[in-house]
Amino acid sequence: MPPGQTVREAVGELLHPGATGVSGATLWRVGELFVALAIVVTNLVGAVVVVIMGTFVIPIPPIPDGAHVRVVNIVAAVVYVAVAVPVGMLVGIRGLFRLRNWLLAERPATPAEVRTVIRAPVRLFFVQMELWLGAAVVFAVLDARYSTTFGLRIAVAVALTGLSTAACAYLLTERLLRPAAARALATGTPERLAVPGVASRAVLAWGLGTGVPVTGLVLLGAAELAGGSASHTELAVVMVVLGAIALTVGLLAVSLAARATADPVDAVRRGLGRVQEGDFGVAVPVYDGTQLGQLQLGFNQMVGGLAERERMREALGTYLDPDVAERIVSEGTRLEGEEVDVTVMFVDVRDFTAFAEGRPAHEVVAVLNNLFGRIVPLVHDQGGRVDKFVGDGLLAVFGAPRKLADHADRALVAAIAIAQAAQGELGIGIGLNSGRVVAGNVGGAGRLEFSVIGDVVNTAARVEEATRMTGDVILLSGATKRLLARPWPPLTERHDVALKGKTETVVLYAYPESE
Repeated sequence: MPPGQTVREAVGELLHPGATGVSGATLWRVGELFVALAIVVTNLVGAVVVVIMGTFVIPIPPIPDGAHVRVVNIVAAVVYVAVAVPVGMLVGIRGLFRLRNWLLAERPATPAEVRTVIRAPVRLFFVQMELWLGAAVVFAVLDARYSTTFGLRIAVAVALTGLSTAACAYLLTERLLRPAAARALATGTPERLAVPGVASRAVLAWGLGTGVPVTGLVLLGAAELAGGSASHTELAVVMVVLGAIALTVGLLAVSLAARATADPVDAVRRGLGRVQEGDFGVAVPVYDGTQLGQLQLGFNQMVGGLAERERMREALGTYLDPDVAERIVSEGTRLEGEEVDVTVMFVDVRDFTAFAEGRPAHEVVAVLNNLFGRIVPLVHDQGGRVDKFVGDGLLAVFGAPRKLADHADRALVAAIAIAQAAQGELGIGIGLNSGRVVAGNVGGAGRLEFSVIGDVVNTAARVEEATRMTGDVILLSGATKRLLARPWPPLTERHDVALKGKTETVVLYAYPESE
């Protein structure tokens, strides 16, 4: 066993696939041992049950030497078990040997290896059934020399016990092979697998717990109706024993079948809980070849899609405003233009050319990034979004794509906070203007940008330019002033300020702190 890996870790991997990450070599050794033990133990238990039933439970018809018949059956059972159990174990385990090289190589499984892992429990079931049916034939022939009726009863008992034993071994080996199945199915489940589905498991559990014992009772009753000679005491013993078997084996079978269904569902449920908490790195092991395996795989694919969506959202949020990124993720890129009322803010660095002259480019970029790093959160705090960065300035919009009834007040609050935060090495000017714009995608040839278009935007840029002439930090247009609803200090009107490119007069107001 590789250093640092214990039997406890390997057992933990068998109980909880994917929990310990043991090596393929360790998994093979421990898995082989446990599968062999499961085969041996279940078949020995089945053999003991058959001996007890043949010796003490099944009524023997009137024959000359009943005690001698029982002794012959016990000896035959011991000999047959001594031969059949090792043969069954070797044949069953040998079928898994093609998995040894795959597990030791620590590589993805081939389609043939996937089928071998998934179908191994079914194969073991049929191998054991062949041996038990062989035993039924042997005892039928052996006991038919004394009594055909007794030989038939023994054969039926052996066959029914063998069915229960093989089915229990199937459910056990299916659970023990989960870690190998999880590795084999890590890249996906095949479209078609010849394995029992969820419904078949439920029917199998019913058959073990109810079908087999009731079948025994029905056959016994039919035999007695046909002229059997069993006493009331013998019939009562048979009923009690079959009832006990039904309770014991039925509980075991239902528990195994229930866990085989519940464990994958519980794993997916726990995974969903982690996804709800924001953990998109969760994945459940895919170890079931039935519809539950498709559920496990589908969950992993769903979480992978959510993780990719989250990475996309984070990437878009880095280069786009969060509101725009959210809208693109939820609605796609076909964002039709719509007319909305907004307040536009232009922020620009004064005398930037003189500042940048003679400084290394990386230093200039660092200073700008530091400035924008303080401005952008202040815009977001008021529900606005940064539309674009324009060299040493930026354009922010309040009211699109998220509509805001008080967009003018929010824009002025942000402007004041920006003016205070930007005090230092760089001087800035802030211009505000309000009105109706068209908000939507702008661009072509596969390159789009969500932006706002209209004269309102151009005027806001001109208002910001006017701060150079008035010496104010914050100027807002009359259109913005008229929309202010909060109580503000008196704004100072700036007379005789003509905006470049505007034929109509735009009244400007300065925020007091910017005088």
